[in-house]
Amino acid sequence: MFFSGDPTTRKRVDLGGRSSKERDRQKLLEQTRLERNQRLWLRQQNSAALIIQKCFRGRRVVECERSKVREKFFLNYGQYCQDVNRQCFGPDSDCIYQFLFFFNPRYVADFSALVEICRLLLEFVRDSGDAVSLFAGTVYSSNCALVEYRVKNLAYACLRAIYQNRDHLKDQLFSAPEKFNQSANVLLEAVILLIDPTLPWACNVVSYLSERNMFSMLREIFLLEKKNLQGSTGNISALERLLALIISHVDQASCTCSSSDPRRSFSSQILVVPFLWRLFPHLKEIFAAPHLSQHYLHQMVSCVKDHTNVLPGDISSDFPSYACLLGNLLEVAGVAIAQHGSFAWAIDFAIVSTYLVQALPPLQTSNQGDSAMNEDEMLVGDELSQITLNRDLEQQIFNALDPRFLLQLINVLLGVLVPTSSHKGKPDDKEVAAVDAACSFLHVTFNILPLERIMTILAYRTELVPILWSFMKRLHENDSWSSLSERSAYMPANAPGWLLPLAVFCPVYKHMLMIVDNEEFYEQEKPLSLKDIGLLIVILRQALWQILWLNPVVTPDFSKSEDGISAMKRNPIEFLQHRVCVVASELMSQLQDWNNRREFTSPSDFNADVPSDLFMSQALTENTRANDILKQAPFLVPFTSRAKIFHSQLATMKGRISVHPIYNRNRFKIRRSHILEDSFSQLNALTEEDLRGAIRITFVNELGAEEAGIDGGGIFKDFMENVTQAAFDIQHGLFKETADHLLYPNPGSAVVNEQHLQYFHFLGTILAKAMFEGILVDIPFATFFLSKLKQKYNYLNDLPSLDPELYRHLIFLKHYGGDNTQLELYFVIDNNEYGEQTEEELLPGGKSIRVTNENVITFIHLVANHRLNFQIRQQSSHFLRGFQQLIPKEWIDIFNEHELQLLISGSVDGFNVDDLRAHTNYTGGYHEDHYVIEMFWEVIQNLSLENQRKLLKFATGCSRGPLLGFKYLEPTFCIQRTAGHASEETLDRLPTSATCMNLLKLPPYRSKQQLEQKLLYAINSDAGFDLS
Repeated sequence: MFFSGDPTTRKRVDLGGRSSKERDRQKLLEQTRLERNQRLWLRQQNSAALIIQKCFRGRRVVECERSKVREKFFLNYGQYCQDVNRQCFGPDSDCIYQFLFFFNPRYVADFSALVEICRLLLEFVRDSGDAVSLFAGTVYSSNCALVEYRVKNLAYACLRAIYQNRDHLKDQLFSAPEKFNQSANVLLEAVILLIDPTLPWACNVVSYLSERNMFSMLREIFLLEKKNLQGSTGNISALERLLALIISHVDQASCTCSSSDPRRSFSSQILVVPFLWRLFPHLKEIFAAPHLSQHYLHQMVSCVKDHTNVLPGDISSDFPSYACLLGNLLEVAGVAIAQHGSFAWAIDFAIVSTYLVQALPPLQTSNQGDSAMNEDEMLVGDELSQITLNRDLEQQIFNALDPRFLLQLINVLLGVLVPTSSHKGKPDDKEVAAVDAACSFLHVTFNILPLERIMTILAYRTELVPILWSFMKRLHENDSWSSLSERSAYMPANAPGWLLPLAVFCPVYKHMLMIVDNEEFYEQEKPLSLKDIGLLIVILRQALWQILWLNPVVTPDFSKSEDGISAMKRNPIEFLQHRVCVVASELMSQLQDWNNRREFTSPSDFNADVPSDLFMSQALTENTRANDILKQAPFLVPFTSRAKIFHSQLATMKGRISVHPIYNRNRFKIRRSHILEDSFSQLNALTEEDLRGAIRITFVNELGAEEAGIDGGGIFKDFMENVTQAAFDIQHGLFKETADHLLYPNPGSAVVNEQHLQYFHFLGTILAKAMFEGILVDIPFATFFLSKLKQKYNYLNDLPSLDPELYRHLIFLKHYGGDNTQLELYFVIDNNEYGEQTEEELLPGGKSIRVTNENVITFIHLVANHRLNFQIRQQSSHFLRGFQQLIPKEWIDIFNEHELQLLISGSVDGFNVDDLRAHTNYTGGYHEDHYVIEMFWEVIQNLSLENQRKLLKFATGCSRGPLLGFKYLEPTFCIQRTAGHASEETLDRLPTSATCMNLLKLPPYRSKQQLEQKLLYAINSDAGFDLS
């Protein structure tokens, strides 16, 4: 057929690649599926409609039948049940059966009839004294099923009636018991009668009521008005007697009640009522009985870990159920433990309380005055930061966790362990359970209570430290750490077993070491022997190495934005691991300080086997294992490695500065006779950037003439050594000396110099500049002052270096066996600076606070704090600000005070001549085997230490060699021959030097005597740089 020109007949083409037949087939299948689903939905609708209709018709029929029975009942027994008699309660009567069939608590007539029936029941039983015969007749066994059915439903009807009409009965429910005729009291008394423990059906009735949500209904009744929860009338109401009877039922020998659903139990429904014991004080005494409270605690152990699925909903955001439960448990625990609470009770209580305390939001009571976390540090959108407990509820928890209660609880838990090393085998199950419960509870408690509130009690009023140490020692020696985690209620089975005990042992022992004096630690070896401390160091080192290097876990940064309690709730095991890392590191640092005071173990025992190459490559990279170790446990790394890292950080910063052009360098003229004043007036105005750059010095001698020499770095080194010697000279009054000739800021420096704080800032900058340039200066600082560079507090054990006499007096006071009040000491201290004596209070109102046996430890520490921290706080603060202009705090934090002194001054043992010789270059014709060089080294070897240092200063500008050895001296030390021919004129010349190049220019002397004579003359000439 030919083309006709009509486009409508053109064949349609599907560019999607599918034929129209395929598309039609898919559309058909989809339409069929939709129609099938529509038919299914219609069938389900019809089926549901039939079920609803059937149910409705059934309920309507039942209601009609109930109406008929109700009409018949009131016709037979009277509108007010006036025709009900004793026989109506018997098995042959249908009176109770009919009433229970139609009873509706919302109907006024039904409610009134129930009250009258209960009143008659109480009257009949009171007259006859026998409830069994009233319900069962002469033979109970033949009618027991019928009787139990009627009694259970009658008791349940009474509770339903109270629950459904609670708004109208609320004034009667908590009324005095003498108002017996009130409806609520009649119904409650009837229930009390029906569940009397002496009755044969008591267990079955209590179990039935529990299954029918009895405790949930009672809880709603208790929560009618919050104002009712704030106090009690002092009388025991019927409601309280009912609860007391129900909870004590399980303590009866005849009780056969089966365990009920934990969500419907007394513990999960009633104990979560806020301030329950204020409402029912008598109930508190009953519940506190050890056997009874243990029963309910043991019930909670299995379900408290998942308490969100067991406890009812919170009544409000500031009254979370778990916090209310914890408050009530803690309050009653104080009574229960005073009644000689058993070991099993203490175990269950610790386990339950651990999970509840861990769930708490941060307590405002424990954080008052603590500004460590400001608003900027709070987590944005963190649900925990939005939860704030009611102040009264928070106070209830805080007051219940008082030190006396913790003391009693820990003594009960750890009473099964012996704090001696006589036991060598593995701990048994009971010991493991005790340590696990005690450590779990204390670990979470440490995060909500102020540590100073409880640490002294735990350290000195319990055997916690020796007992935990004995336990850990046995686990370590028997390699059975896993036995603790495998049986722990808090930790997973695969967690390291040492986590929990170390999390508690470390902070308590650390606190103890703050109070232990030198004689107790070194001589009496209390609380641990020096041998045991050596083993403890091994355990701590291995634990830290495993956490930080072998098995590092990626955890949130708990140290920054997240509060400890929030972190503990979100990541309990990760937080525990982080906590152990922190407290173990702090304890190791403290033990290292004790070892520095008097060595009891090798310093290398604190170091781990660090893989040097890998570690050094990672050390300066953020978020690496090596960097984390440097921040959290630097002592694991040998000092030489850390010193190399420190110097590499300095070199990196200098490398950034070296790109600046040479004309930017700062040049100053300094008079040798006024070196401190000139330096302060000229250098103190330099910016931080200028301080990091090169500073060039020209000395002016006593005659006012500039000294010879061009400062290529050598004159500056000489300047730094001289200015530091002048600045820290005690004659200037800015610093004082201890009995050991160690320097510390003069507390009375303001009397000596009005600009004393500016001078301290300047001196901090000068010291930092010396360290920045790698110049060692001979300034021996007191340890307690060096700790200020690390922003650390000093404690009692640092006092002997400052004031040995005061230390002896305080130690005498600490061990004084008599009555301290007879010593007439008060919380004041006398200051005597330059003849001016002043009195200062250690506490507000200290003049009227007498030192007693109870507060003597506090007094001792306040005195030590005043002398070691408070008196020099301003001077130390300004010194630190100047120091940190060049040396950041994080660079210093990787060293302890002893190591910091080495960074400042180097070793006190002088320098190693062999090390210098091994790293010396020769030029001008000299070589290692040249006879002049051999004579030179023989002379140097025989010089005194003082002359050796003078030689070093003569040649390099600094009297001390590099901290890590002469390998790191830059430029390398060099000896140059100064004359080509050994003429008499040449040989009469003195040695000279170029300190900027560490170059010694030595003529070719012919004899060792001549070389020694000329060398000693040159290095002792004190001619500045005129010899150059």
